Amino acid sequence: QVQLVESGGGLAQAGDSLRLSCAASGRTSSMDVVGWFRQAPGAEREFVAAHKRSVGTTYYASSVKGRFTISRDNAENTVSLQMNSLKPEDTAIYYCAAGRGIADRFIGSTTQYQYWGQGTQVTVSS
Repeated sequence: QVQLVESGGGLAQAGDSLRLSCAASGRTSSMDVVGWFRQAPGAEREFVAAHKRSVGTTYYASSVKGRFTISRDNAENTVSLQMNSLKPEDTAIYYCAAGRGIADRFIGSTTQYQYWGQGTQVTVSS
């Protein structure tokens, strides 16, 4: 089992920055991929960013590329999402997720991730 706990959400204004963190515990060594997803009210959960440890590669949704940065500290079992130049459309609940054996073409699919955190709210005002 793997437990994921997100923190760092809150209120921000357009153009501001926020940093989300995800603390992982349990059998984390088997979790090759850690990702961030978000879900706005009335919308489906969507992919934001991911890190694949086995190849050291990061992946981003086009809507956040260049503004968000995912980073992973294996020693501390934490994954962070630095969010810069926030926009009102970034408002959502952000979830941390972990999975193993995820092919690149499925990196953005929620069904590929075995473990999920409880989410943290990010609200960006204009």
